[in-house]
Amino acid sequence: MRILILTHRVPFPQNGGYPIVVGNTVKGLVSLGHDVSLISINVKKRSGKVTERDELLDKISYTEYDINTRLTVLEAISNLFTRNPYNIDKYYNAGFEALLIKNIQTQDYDIIQFEGLFLVPYLSAIRRASKAKLVFRAHNIEHQVWQKLAKQKSDPIKRWYLNLIARRIQAYEYGLRDKFDGVVVFTVQDRNTIVERGSQTPITVLPIGLDLSKYQPDDTKTEFPSLFFLGSLDWLPNKEGIEWFIDNFHKDLIDGRLKVKFYVAGHNIPESYDDYEVPGKVFIQGEVDDALEFVNSKSIMIVPLLSGGGMRVKIVEGMAMQKCIISTSLGAEGINYSNGTNILIANNTDEFFSAITKCISDESFSREIGRNARKLVVQQHDIDSISKSLTLFYKSIM
Repeated sequence: MRILILTHRVPFPQNGGYPIVVGNTVKGLVSLGHDVSLISINVKKRSGKVTERDELLDKISYTEYDINTRLTVLEAISNLFTRNPYNIDKYYNAGFEALLIKNIQTQDYDIIQFEGLFLVPYLSAIRRASKAKLVFRAHNIEHQVWQKLAKQKSDPIKRWYLNLIARRIQAYEYGLRDKFDGVVVFTVQDRNTIVERGSQTPITVLPIGLDLSKYQPDDTKTEFPSLFFLGSLDWLPNKEGIEWFIDNFHKDLIDGRLKVKFYVAGHNIPESYDDYEVPGKVFIQGEVDDALEFVNSKSIMIVPLLSGGGMRVKIVEGMAMQKCIISTSLGAEGINYSNGTNILIANNTDEFFSAITKCISDESFSREIGRNARKLVVQQHDIDSISKSLTLFYKSIM
């Protein structure tokens, strides 16, 4: 099949949830012999940091197009008086649309897959230009992310504003009912939400897939005990979650109730987080050169997610690296876990404290959780088997 994948972010390098999902999807489809093209919006110019060229680029047709998604103050204010969700509309660019249509009209695609809600502004133009089957992959139910963020806010103005965004996105998502030929979701929960809207579009649940050859845990290089968080803080639920954790446990980490070193790493960590750092106890490391090497070097992963949706790539990756993971039930949503066997679920401060205490004091217990987590990923998150299922879904809607 000839398949076009559309993304609202450049998926290279594959150092975050969205790029990892897209990259593995493309790899899996290419390995099955499909002819894959990838067209991506680049929302920010490359940094001066040189990254190694991804070998996947030699196996596909790839195009990226720079657009500016920053809103002016005037645009932000004027948006308050419209019904449009600005955080979706800002991804529309006439030049990118022209590039898309030119490409589509010169290619005979069988499938065009939209990787998330932010590509939907181009749906109508693509539908007019192509006879391909159009597939929407929902990385989460976007309005639910904003609803959950709003619930966590005590400031009434911030809560009002987040609820305003949530309502607009909800109306937008509901307006998409049956406009695609097929829908792919990561979790049963997301499928149920879409079905409850009355959608008649064929829908399938396919979990996040990983190329497991890249995930090779080495316990001899792991510090035990050690506690860590890894995530991009330009995603609001991650920022909210880690700040909740630090606010509640910083004193325990530095005063010795929790006798463990704590490491925080990821993209776009604010400079203000340096204030949390305590020599020998709390380490704010920022962006790391090799995320998997960092994960391998630490033993206990925390995912204190209080809002958000979909399936968390970092948890699946942590499981693949045989980590003992402590997560909220929301953070682990969609993963076919067994609490106390391949992950530990903690939904409040007492449960987090108890789980951390247990893990740092019992190395064999922590390692057993990690081994069981790896087994789960091997059984249910291998990209080869998931790609075959995705191909079968494509065929079913053609």
